Amino acid sequence: MKRLLTVLFLSMFLIHSSYAQLDDKVFKDHIQSVRIFPLGAAFDSQLDAPSVSISDSRSLILLFDDIAYDPELYTAKLIHCDANWQQSQLKDNDFLDSFNEFNVQDYDYSVNTRLPYIHYRFTLPKVTKSGNYIVKVFKGRDESDVILTKRFMVYEELFTVGASIVPPARTQDRRSGQQIDVIVNYSKGEVMDPLNQVKVVIRQNQRWGQARLLGEPTFLNESSKVIRYQNFDGSNTFSAGNEFRFIDLRFIRATGVNVASIEVQPDVIYADALVDKPRESEVYSQYLDLNGQYLVNTNDRPGGDPEVESEYILTTFRFSAPENSQPIYLVGSFTNWGAIPEAKLQWNKELKVYETTLLLKQGWYDYQYAYLSDQQFDAEEFEGSFFETENEYEVFVYFRALGSRYDQLVGYVYLHPNRRRL
Repeated sequence: MKRLLTVLFLSMFLIHSSYAQLDDKVFKDHIQSVRIFPLGAAFDSQLDAPSVSISDSRSLILLFDDIAYDPELYTAKLIHCDANWQQSQLKDNDFLDSFNEFNVQDYDYSVNTRLPYIHYRFTLPKVTKSGNYIVKVFKGRDESDVILTKRFMVYEELFTVGASIVPPARTQDRRSGQQIDVIVNYSKGEVMDPLNQVKVVIRQNQRWGQARLLGEPTFLNESSKVIRYQNFDGSNTFSAGNEFRFIDLRFIRATGVNVASIEVQPDVIYADALVDKPRESEVYSQYLDLNGQYLVNTNDRPGGDPEVESEYILTTFRFSAPENSQPIYLVGSFTNWGAIPEAKLQWNKELKVYETTLLLKQGWYDYQYAYLSDQQFDAEEFEGSFFETENEYEVFVYFRALGSRYDQLVGYVYLHPNRRRL
């Protein structure tokens, strides 16, 4: 009996630990082009962050492809998380009105593509509690056979939140940084200890890996219920970076922008990107980008459905930089910001360049090159950093009521300084 209890305890611990470690991740090589975004009429809605109001009429949609001939039974489940992206103490029926297992049964076969795939669509159910969530998709009914996990956020407009982009307070950041000042009015909440009950997080370009948790506020007035974050120590200043590099893979009969060559074979398509070079010493150049995201689209079949008619292309990226003992990574949404194994570039002794090859669906892809330092990707050495750069920022305000079992997402602000994308 004692041994049985020990096994049960370890099983519960392992399950809880797996939840605690869930992140944006694809666990199977045959699963490609995973995206989650608010369903909208505009074609570029797939670029929008997966952040929706709890009262929003729009639904979040999850898309992914399975490189296969026959469909599989996939099941989706939602996991409620706290502000630190660890599983909260809420039960499934605390945030859902239905049983927390959903069949992913909306799919289509690819149409006349060299690499056959099945395109899946799953509309996420409405939830009753705000906060951070993870949608987990697994094979059949085996919850341990996970194919992907993806984060999304549901907010309620309980607190009044204001945010603005201002020149950085520190002189050394003026030419390369962007500072975000935040003000929170919590008069609509029962906040007894604002320093411990309220958390403010800022992220740049939908990257959780480089999100900032703001520390001590610069001003707190408990009579007027106002908190200000206007720090002078650089804690709310982000490196502005540079506009993203991009590659246009919408064509297979011609070479798109920044594509050196396309080779179309009966059963596979190869593409080589132009060889990139470091640009940290170049002057800032303004052009449109997708802030590190990517769009699935094809110009080879006008009027069709790009989700099922786009080809998959084996695409090689090359970067001309001196050989170094420190590895270089390809960062962008399509490499999960450097997290997938293929994001790490390898040194080609013959060509004297770094390179990597990825399987990409036809579309437009943004990327940069970076070192990995202290668990953070730093692109400034290769890309430079300029305060004029167009970026997007999101401000998340979390609140945990006294005695509550979860963190509410009570405020959300979207900022887009220097916006130039149509």
